[in-house]
Amino acid sequence: MRVIVFAGALLLAGATSAGAADFRLMSPDVAPGGRIADAQVGDAFGCAGKNVSPALAWSGAPKGTKSFAVGVFDSDARGGFWHWLIVDIPAGAASLAKNAGDVDAGLAPVGAVETLNDAARPGYFGPCPPTGDKPHHYHFQVFALDVDELGVDASATATAVTARLSAHTLAKAEFVGLWGR
Repeated sequence: MRVIVFAGALLLAGATSAGAADFRLMSPDVAPGGRIADAQVGDAFGCAGKNVSPALAWSGAPKGTKSFAVGVFDSDARGGFWHWLIVDIPAGAASLAKNAGDVDAGLAPVGAVETLNDAARPGYFGPCPPTGDKPHHYHFQVFALDVDELGVDASATATAVTARLSAHTLAKAEFVGLWGR
């Protein structure tokens, strides 16, 4: 597998694990290539969304997966922008509930760690690009990892988390949603 770290973004090209091509991520709340609903939009920096992370489900993880991580990355923000990183999701999990990105809601799987996003907030921070920008592309991603725990805590920055992800990712599945104002 070729791993590329680009301006804080983790991009994976190819996959060496058997079955990695079957790895899929989906959401009943965000259609691939569609506009992200206002409920998932950020609630700060001039955005008036509800900041509710979408429900996500995945299937087809490759053999050897010991845990998962989920992230949302805005590839159009200057330098890129991580909106959510949650790691140490147990290998037996296959989904995240709607609003699991609210660290106070208690909806994330037991043992999962919600690290800091690039807004320096723990948990999910929804889309909120600058007014007048073309709609941004938000990459909803699930990473199949070869370790039970990534070795970071809730105070970890996106840079620290993505560095560890690049060393432990077996496969990645993603879809892209759009939002602009």
